[in-house]
Amino acid sequence: MKTMELGTSNLNVPRIAVGCMRLDELNEDQQVEWINWCIDNGLNFFDHADIYGGGSCETMFAKAFAKTGRNREDILLQSKCGIVPGVMYDFDKDYILKSVDGILERLNATYLDVLLLHRPDALMDPKEVAEAFDELYESKKVRHFGVSNFNPMQIELLQKYVHQPLLVDQLQFSIVNSWMISEGFEVNMPTDGAVMRDGSVLEYLRLHDMSIQTWSPFQYGDWEGVFIGNREKFPELNDVLDELAAKYNVTPTAIAAAWIFRYPASIQLIAGTTKISRMKEIIAGMNLHLDRSEWYRLYMAAGHRLP
Repeated sequence: MKTMELGTSNLNVPRIAVGCMRLDELNEDQQVEWINWCIDNGLNFFDHADIYGGGSCETMFAKAFAKTGRNREDILLQSKCGIVPGVMYDFDKDYILKSVDGILERLNATYLDVLLLHRPDALMDPKEVAEAFDELYESKKVRHFGVSNFNPMQIELLQKYVHQPLLVDQLQFSIVNSWMISEGFEVNMPTDGAVMRDGSVLEYLRLHDMSIQTWSPFQYGDWEGVFIGNREKFPELNDVLDELAAKYNVTPTAIAAAWIFRYPASIQLIAGTTKISRMKEIIAGMNLHLDRSEWYRLYMAAGHRLP
């Protein structure tokens, strides 16, 4: 398993993180098997959020992990807080502290390796967040911090007050959902790809040595579905995926993962699958190096353009 340092820390993590949002699709025996397989294959970084399954995914993980007989030190736990589903986002100090206590209780853990703020809160007082982070860090409940779905200025505002370095920004990214790439190509053009949606967040993260965690790496649109195998919407892209899969003797999923890993930044792919076969495909993609022409060909086959 290839590894990387997370942001500016000395925390060494696998290039693939295990997303636990769909853990409730497995029964307990399957969860134990899944966790054991992941750890045995170097996938020891587990990404949670307090809203996954309404908190049940964290509880299920804790019960299944206990049955593996492994030590807490064998794994890295990341979770996220700040979303009150369907109601609001909340970065108040008391809410963050209460959320982390709930996360730790459900995970049956004494600390998180990484805590992310899940989505930007328009009413955020960065001084309150800083107080919460200080308390969590000093009490040893959280060792590292980051954000999710933040733009550069939101990160700048928060980092001005927060004493701990923000290590990561978790962002949606795939061949199809790659506006973060297109805005850099179609600069100053009257095209949809030129729309600046995120403030050059990819370049910002690279300038500040923050890691990118990619969620929904095989999805398109706004949770509309998987593009792999969807020939109705993406016929040209699937033709190229199939062609390259045959060339490298891997699956189209591996090629789609390789496209992400080819981007020259500190990227950790969040794999949300709970299937061992699919995870093997993603690992194969991590170990595959697409050449420059193949990367660009996939990008354009997804419907993007080069000026």
